[in-house]
Amino acid sequence: MLDNYFLSVFLIALGLSADCFVVALTRGISKIDHSWSRILRVSFSFGLFQALMPVLGWLAGRTVVELIANYDHWVAFAMLAIVGIRMLWESFRPERSQGKEVDITRGLLLITLSVATSIDALAVGLSFAFLNINIALASPTIGAVAFVITIIGFKLGKKDNKLTGKRAEAIGGIILLAIGLRILLSHILK
Repeated sequence: MLDNYFLSVFLIALGLSADCFVVALTRGISKIDHSWSRILRVSFSFGLFQALMPVLGWLAGRTVVELIANYDHWVAFAMLAIVGIRMLWESFRPERSQGKEVDITRGLLLITLSVATSIDALAVGLSFAFLNINIALASPTIGAVAFVITIIGFKLGKKDNKLTGKRAEAIGGIILLAIGLRILLSHILK
């Protein structure tokens, strides 16, 4: 049971990390020099926000869980499906051309990107509250996976693999949709 539980949380963490991966991949492709200190700074920030947002969502969800207990599995499915479909949609949108390269490793831009890449984790944290997921296990797992995936994105970006980013976002969306469907079916088929 614990193995299946951890596998589900791990797969959710992979899905949530897709945005971090895509940002790191595109920055790795850029001509800006990304030293280890810069890569670690971005990876830490992305991982921290990915770990904190589910906790905030979970806390918000715990306040309303009693009100929607009879259909919480539908809410969890809907939230994961919305995030997954949005990720799939984004993976098929054409790239926008960008002007001058920007350093994302410092200041307000780093914080903004950290929040933007972790908003989906807030919604997932809310669904965790409805499903009674152990947030003390899920949150650090999500943060650690995002940290590692961000480093991988930077390193692969240096190899100039432009197609990988869009595929990662599509795969992340599919993973979240599949987990949402599994949650829904497990409650319906009880």
